Amino acid sequence: MELTIRRIRPCDIEALVELQNENFTQPWSEHHFQDLLHKDYCHYLVALVGEQVVGFAGFADICMEGNIDNVVVAKEYRRQGIAKRLLVELMAHGADFGVSIFTLEVRVSNQAAIALYESLGFVSEGIRPGFYDKPKEDAMIMWLR
Repeated sequence: MELTIRRIRPCDIEALVELQNENFTQPWSEHHFQDLLHKDYCHYLVALVGEQVVGFAGFADICMEGNIDNVVVAKEYRRQGIAKRLLVELMAHGADFGVSIFTLEVRVSNQAAIALYESLGFVSEGIRPGFYDKPKEDAMIMWLR
């Protein structure tokens, strides 16, 4: 499988909305993605197999800290290292902008994601009670410093 990772473009938005709808109980809208394209502090990458968008990840640069707020891979492409590649490239991209510290929240029940983040050096530094809705669940706060 040949995987390409690049910055998001307007032509990706329809596929990104589809991925959100398939994988999240509170998906982002098309308008949200359109908005991201115009914010200098938002950095988003897509993973493509051929021309098909199979995943994406992004962060907001907040005072030189990268707040990773979305990581998703299409169900049929999971467990192939795509999320890890996205995150590695996303953090390298952040380094180009002077971002070397990253944080994220993850559902406490999402053991696969937690294991992935730990494999990249993230550590748990706290819990945000009731952070997620649909279903209501705590978030683990993880940092890579």
